[in-house]
Amino acid sequence: MSKKIFALIVIITLSFNSCSEDNDDNLKPPVSTTFTFNHNWDGTLVTNASFNTVQYTNANGELLSIERLRYIISDITFTSSSNEVIELDIYNLVDVTNNTNLSFTTEAQIPLGNYTVSFTFGLDNEDNIENYLDLNSESFNVPDMLGGGYHYMQFDGKFTNSNAQEQGFNYHAIRAVDNPGMNPTFPQDTFFTVNLGEIEIINDIEIEVKVNLAEWFKNPNLWDLNALNQMLMPNSTAQIMMYDNGQSVFSLGDISQ
Repeated sequence: MSKKIFALIVIITLSFNSCSEDNDDNLKPPVSTTFTFNHNWDGTLVTNASFNTVQYTNANGELLSIERLRYIISDITFTSSSNEVIELDIYNLVDVTNNTNLSFTTEAQIPLGNYTVSFTFGLDNEDNIENYLDLNSESFNVPDMLGGGYHYMQFDGKFTNSNAQEQGFNYHAIRAVDNPGMNPTFPQDTFFTVNLGEIEIINDIEIEVKVNLAEWFKNPNLWDLNALNQMLMPNSTAQIMMYDNGQSVFSLGDISQ
């Protein structure tokens, strides 16, 4: 059974169960959910208006700029207090550079209730082998010799290196790969689940996701841009370090409903 069909069945089932209960709140129709991604650097707002200026300091003490930032989130999941799961087989390319898709509303309507809300950073292995025309047009593909599929994130900029010179970095997250070529192997999955915690949905809702970009460079791996700045896609060790550091990047912000 496809994930799309599964999600639809669960939504219909939850809606029916809610309407069968003698509770005024449960008689209300399902509602829409909107996710908004706001970015910061240890609390300082980051937008595309602040790109292309060397102004951020990472945990290793290197000054850097942001020139391009875009990443995929997918498979938004609502798990009810009774462990019923609504998984939305969708994806969204958050493009901070072009100020697009920073906010989006899911097509699915969610029944009222308490849910643990989560999503996937990147694409899981099942989704990553599909063909997405919009991602193709955005040149978001990964070369076949590196396993194919799509980037999870492209984070590019410049930093001041140990010789006091500006140097480019390409912090690109993909599925970790070894043995690039005809028969690449994959040592570890590097997409990951972001758990936003429990949210009570009582009306149409907007969920803010806070994205602290500084965390990509510090926790638990102190990132040295002088050593790890480019050619990171074929470096499975670097990809696993990104996976580790990404666990603390996303968190729940404000809720409006």
